[in-house]
Amino acid sequence: KRNKIVLKNAHESHLYTVFLCAIMKKVRKKERWFLTMGFIDEIKARAKADVKTIVLPETEDERTYKAAEAVLKEGTAKLILVGSKEEIEKNGAGYDLTGAQIVDPATNDKTEAYIAKLVELRQKKGMTEEQARELLLNNYLYYGVMMVKMGDADGMVSGACHSTADTLRPCLQILKTKPGTKLVSAFFVMVVPDCEMGAEGTFVFGDSGLEQNPDPEKLAHIAVSSAASFELLTG
Repeated sequence: KRNKIVLKNAHESHLYTVFLCAIMKKVRKKERWFLTMGFIDEIKARAKADVKTIVLPETEDERTYKAAEAVLKEGTAKLILVGSKEEIEKNGAGYDLTGAQIVDPATNDKTEAYIAKLVELRQKKGMTEEQARELLLNNYLYYGVMMVKMGDADGMVSGACHSTADTLRPCLQILKTKPGTKLVSAFFVMVVPDCEMGAEGTFVFGDSGLEQNPDPEKLAHIAVSSAASFELLTG
């Protein structure tokens, strides 16, 4: 199949080389695109052209409000802040959050539907209605993921004050992985100014945040998955 990479019993250094070659093969076709507009600017332009609704559950962290203000000002997304109006007004004092929607799990009329759905999804793991209620009312990451699951949001951004494990856990339990996915991995997009390497200074690093010590076979899967994700991200 096109872009299929089969790597077994190879040295890790060779795997990284093949990984970079797979990425760069896709990126070279976009060199003109990178020359005319920076990577981040292009992502923002695409976001403005097809505005999505994003949940921000970490309303206890000031960085959430700083980011929210910037996103709302640029118009790159519609935002939902999870928490009570009182706590958000207190924690976000001084930031312009005009246009953001506040959803309080304790008063939202959709919470009961979220609870029922979570019980349905996790009942084989012993999830009870009481446990689901406790989880959704007190863990905003789970609440945010349930909003995505139920179609009330397109995505969620988290990780400012929660670990990668805490951020991924509700996603894996509720949203699951794409069919056929053998390994969950992460990647970073790095943009280096005035750099001739990469795609006009744009690089993809994978996996830099999830798999701590991948073996050669896992590295091969990470390479293919990262290449596919980069292609999806850049269009």
